[in-house]
Amino acid sequence: MRSSGASSTGASPSAAVFASLLLLCTTSLYSQTNMKNNDHPDLTVSTEIGDQLLSYDFDSFEVGIAEYPDGPTGVTVFHFPKGAQAAIDIRGGSPGVIGDYGWVHAISLAGGSLLGLEAASGVAAGLLARNDYNASWDSIPLVSGGIIFDFGVRNNSIYPDKRLGRAALENAMPNRFPMGARGAGISATVGKTLGIDRSEPAGQGGAFRETGGIKVFACVVLNAVGAVVDRDGSVVRGHLDQGTNKRIGFMQAIEQQIAAAQANLSPPAGNTTLTVVITNQSTNRFRIEQVARQVHSAMARAIQPFQTDTDGDTLWFVSTGEVDVQAWSSAGLGAIASDVVWDAVLAAHP
Repeated sequence: MRSSGASSTGASPSAAVFASLLLLCTTSLYSQTNMKNNDHPDLTVSTEIGDQLLSYDFDSFEVGIAEYPDGPTGVTVFHFPKGAQAAIDIRGGSPGVIGDYGWVHAISLAGGSLLGLEAASGVAAGLLARNDYNASWDSIPLVSGGIIFDFGVRNNSIYPDKRLGRAALENAMPNRFPMGARGAGISATVGKTLGIDRSEPAGQGGAFRETGGIKVFACVVLNAVGAVVDRDGSVVRGHLDQGTNKRIGFMQAIEQQIAAAQANLSPPAGNTTLTVVITNQSTNRFRIEQVARQVHSAMARAIQPFQTDTDGDTLWFVSTGEVDVQAWSSAGLGAIASDVVWDAVLAAHP
């Protein structure tokens, strides 16, 4: 049926538009179904760690990464061979976390949004195999996991799955952490509060410090909506004006928009900063939860704004419990850990 006023010799304008849209949708659908996905037989795994490595002296845990370069997306796994006490602090409105047991054998950080939680199952499967498939009550591997949304900068649906999680575990080693666009941070971005066009590539950063017998390691997978701020208060990553190559603070941007009667900041969805802090200082359940809150709150100095409704910010604070330095209070441990985490945030760039 032709629209009113249509020529007898051709389709009406509305029909022509509909035909164009149908062709566009069909082409898009064809492209989506023919690009690589997790079921593609040629999907390859990379465990290359690169040459941007943080070295440290802390044998109580191992770190491994695995990636799907076709994503690109990946997973970063922390393995605790003897197990470790752990507390999880979850902030923001969009978290994706599994496995809050108070004790962990491994932590899986992954891209792929909620789909990437499957990587934690691969880590658990790998640990089960190492234990001769012993599935008794007190032998089940305790694996916690968290994810970032990294689909926004790529045009496919590839996500870290069970295969990738297991590969990361199998390649885990002590005393070296791959930095930059690696593992879970391979497609991470930061500083999107003023719009996705003002963001910059990020990645995963790490830092280590030993003070008075206490060891503290920290890593972040930085996919924040906020921008990175250094100790002088300057924005050093994110909120970048591509035209002037200058960065702007969030409050300054708000003031400018209010002055122009345009105060309508709508940050894009799909942001999260995942943080793992590991110490050798023994602690109890109450104290480890309090320190986790203290450190996670302090991160608002380094990422601004932080823990928003479009972020799924999550922090794991882990104690391997080898030492008990009585001179250290929980508040002092939290202060040192907060400073180390700030170093890790500043190091999270490609």
